[in-house]
Amino acid sequence: MNVVVNGRHIEVTPALKKYAEEKIGKFDRYLSNITEAVVTLSVQKYVHKAEVLLKANGVMIQAEGSTGEIYSAIDEVLEKLERQVKKFKEKMVSHRRQEKGGMPEAGTPPAETPTIIKRKRFEMKPMNPDEAAMQMELLDKDFFIFTNDQSGDINVLYKRNDGNFGLIEPVK
Repeated sequence: MNVVVNGRHIEVTPALKKYAEEKIGKFDRYLSNITEAVVTLSVQKYVHKAEVLLKANGVMIQAEGSTGEIYSAIDEVLEKLERQVKKFKEKMVSHRRQEKGGMPEAGTPPAETPTIIKRKRFEMKPMNPDEAAMQMELLDKDFFIFTNDQSGDINVLYKRNDGNFGLIEPVK
């Protein structure tokens, strides 16, 4: 596993990097196929923040933690990450045993014209809407863009106000 430790407004010392790498290395026992782990450490005033993004076989798992001390922030984010990884593994086991169910009807999100202030690029693994819903929950986001493994089209899965999911599919 490739572990990348970045610092924002903080110098990443060799001891801090070693501590983060050792802690992240323990996730190999939960997920054997982790390809990369990106650890971002930052400081704003007296708040130390640690963010971790695990990339494992096309799935991304993200968590962040904030405390008054950088080492405890790393410990906090790793506890959150451990819960998410265990939840992911449980869902993978139960997901394989269940038959695929249908998705709720797609709604239309409100139309806005926001200004682009941040741009992200990431690899998209083809997946079905159920896998996309699981990935969206792991990332704790309100929407998720993915390539549908059946149609090959780009789809958008989003969380509705009633707690269910909506799926946006292109019309051919």
